[in-house]
Order: sequence, then C-alpha cells, then structure tokens
Amino acid sequence: MKKKATLQLKAHVKIGEKVIIISGREKGKIGLVKKILRQKNRLIIEGINMGVKHIKPTRPGQNGEIKRIEFPIHSSNVSLYQE
Repeated sequence: MKKKATLQLKAHVKIGEKVIIISGREKGKIGLVKKILRQKNRLIIEGINMGVKHIKPTRPGQNGEIKRIEFPIHSSNVSLYQE
C-alpha cells in the first residue's frame, strides 16, 4: 500500500496580515488572517467565508446549537492587501 506524500507549502502571507480576496463569491472583501492550515494550503480569514455548523447535544438534557464560523479558503484566492 502506497502512502500519499503530504506536501507542506509555505504560505505567502502571515498570521495577522491584511489580505484581499481575489476570486470566488467573497471577491473584493478584506480581512485579517487568523490561522494557516499548511497541509491543505488554506487560510482562515476573519469574517470571510462564513458558514453554519450544527452541533448535536453531547449529554442528555443539553441543547444542540447552530454556530456561524469561518471556513478555510485556499491561499491562491487571496493577495496581500496594500493600502
């Protein structure tokens, strides 16, 4: 059985930098980089690519919830923002 090689790519932006989205449905929006997922070459950007996550209750008597969180976006879809 062959093992898949995991290629860790170096991101062209750093955590805390301002980026602009250059493609996709969020095109033209600006946000700060919160987290870098190196193995998948993706970024989590503050306030961009918001999605809904349904969370089931884990214990009896506890309520489930619906959270809005930022989902990752591919690093090739962002560019460093110059003011």
